[in-house]
This record gives sequence, C-alpha cells and structure tokens, in this order.
Amino acid sequence: MVQKTYYKTKDYCKVKFTMNVDNAETIEISGLNSDWQNTIIMSKKKDGSFSCDINLPKDTSHEFKYLVNNNIWVNEPEADGENQNIFGGSNSVINV
Repeated sequence: MVQKTYYKTKDYCKVKFTMNVDNAETIEISGLNSDWQNTIIMSKKKDGSFSCDINLPKDTSHEFKYLVNNNIWVNEPEADGENQNIFGGSNSVINV
C-alpha cells in the first residue's frame, strides 16, 4: 500500500510504503530516485507487515520494486502504474 501526504509549504511529498508478504523476513525498496544499487530497508511491524516513510520531490515519477528476503522481486499492487523493464518484467510506478 502507498499513502501520500502532501504539504502546502514543502517541495516534497511524504510517502508511506506498507507491504505484507507471507513468510517475509526482510523487505527492501529498490529504484526510488533512480537508485537501484542502494535499497531502502523497511521496518518489520508486530503484525508482520513492513513499512517505511520516504520524502520524494513533488511533481516527479519513480519506478521501484520490493525485494523480499533478498531474492524475490515484487511489484506494488496499488502503484500508480507499471513500466516495462529491461529484464522482460515490469516495475511499479509512483507519481507524486
């Protein structure tokens, strides 16, 4: 799930990413701000879900994927869209 919070006086949007995958030990986000090398580690909650808050510049679009347990790539089902990637799959897209 993706929740966006816009601020009138700020040039960024706070985006809360929440993901729940059965048997997940770790979930990371890759690709935000075009950075596929440095992932963002999500925090595991008591209910087993993972979440993190990230500030992204307003009026931008970002491709990303979740990396589950360091070996399974998962798209965000509630993303704003999907773009094809060079590996024959797709990446989630968020527009802020």
